[in-house]
Amino acid sequence: MTALDPAAVNRPSAVPFSEALAVWIRVGLLSFGGAAGQIAMLHTIIVEEKKWLDEKRFLHALNYCTLLPGPEAQQLATYIGWLLHGVRGGLTAGLLFVLPGALIVLAMSMLYVTARGLPVVDGIFFGIKAAVLVIVVQAVIKMAKRVGDAPVLRAIMAGSLLAILLFQVPYPLIVLAAAALGAFLTPPPDDAAPVARAASGRYTALLGNTLVWGAVWWAPVTVAALLLGPGHILTQIGTFFSQLAVVTFGGAYALLVWLAQAAVEQKGWLTAAEMADGLGLAETKPGPTILVTQFVGFLAAFRAPDPFSPMVAAVLGAAMTTWVTFAPSFLFIFAGAPFVEDLRHNRLLAGALKGITAAVVGVILYLAIWFALHVFFGQVGSRAFGPVRVPTFDPQALDWKAAALAVIAFVLAFRMKLGLLPLIGVMAALGVAVKLTLG
Repeated sequence: MTALDPAAVNRPSAVPFSEALAVWIRVGLLSFGGAAGQIAMLHTIIVEEKKWLDEKRFLHALNYCTLLPGPEAQQLATYIGWLLHGVRGGLTAGLLFVLPGALIVLAMSMLYVTARGLPVVDGIFFGIKAAVLVIVVQAVIKMAKRVGDAPVLRAIMAGSLLAILLFQVPYPLIVLAAAALGAFLTPPPDDAAPVARAASGRYTALLGNTLVWGAVWWAPVTVAALLLGPGHILTQIGTFFSQLAVVTFGGAYALLVWLAQAAVEQKGWLTAAEMADGLGLAETKPGPTILVTQFVGFLAAFRAPDPFSPMVAAVLGAAMTTWVTFAPSFLFIFAGAPFVEDLRHNRLLAGALKGITAAVVGVILYLAIWFALHVFFGQVGSRAFGPVRVPTFDPQALDWKAAALAVIAFVLAFRMKLGLLPLIGVMAALGVAVKLTLG
């Protein structure tokens, strides 16, 4: 047992690495549809088509990945790659899952900053904003179904919405409170079992992997701090998104709540409208939706480029963001794999996960409200009543064109059952038509 191979596992029957490489390239290019669609695709290819894992082992890996912060579909691919070919397989699967989408987002980000102002480009993003509202509402509905009807979980859901909407409680604190409430107040799962006794050497492997992959994670942030200073935008990006990576339970939509609080309202790296544009970009390419963070890092560095040119700084900002967003996933998989059984059967952890899931529904509902107010009314203020702050807006500032497009998007999605990518395509086309005809 070595520091880089965390557990002596019974690996599936030998699969040629070249064959696995071809599959991971295919997965990286075709992984559309968000986490649910990506997990379904992995199941189809790995379990049904290739038969590299059986159903039980696939679900075993998935259960572990759902306990982790970060992009669970990418972590699942990394875990499967690790099962097949150790660390080499995990790195290959995890990197290829992200790389195609990251390159596409980078190219689209470059287009975004160089071609804005053109009616066609502005129209595309104007239409995509309406689709984004629908996407976020759909995410709320899907996750709410996963929560169930337990009163304590419904209370956590409502409390999380009110905490962030009226009291501006930071997202990480909401996650921690929900985890604690879920751990101690939710009933134990039906399949609860005693925690298995640790095998010898697992904690040594845990320490070794944590040190190695922790160093990999923080290396570029440390280099930026030493060469450019702790206040430089690249260092700030690395530190901020590293913190975000360890609390991103609930996927990219929950993550956007913290981005809205910090990157938009506190740091001023981008506007609310640009955040909606970034989510639209992230939904139109393969790979994790959480790649929206790359768009944020790109814009932040583009606007504070010294000592680089704006485009060079933006590319470095995008690279830093993507690195610190996904590097923690490798640490979680390679260090945590030996403890999968413990995590699956631990009653407190199971309850904490349920509490976090309930809280995420509340904060994503807040995100839908936040996006809607900014898309429809532009400027959004607030009014204080003691510790309570209520969002305010000017009804006369309603953008009727944006509202009309949103109505069309909701009809297409909920009545006509149009899929994600067709919906984005139709709304982008309608946005262009509106901008060219109505301005």
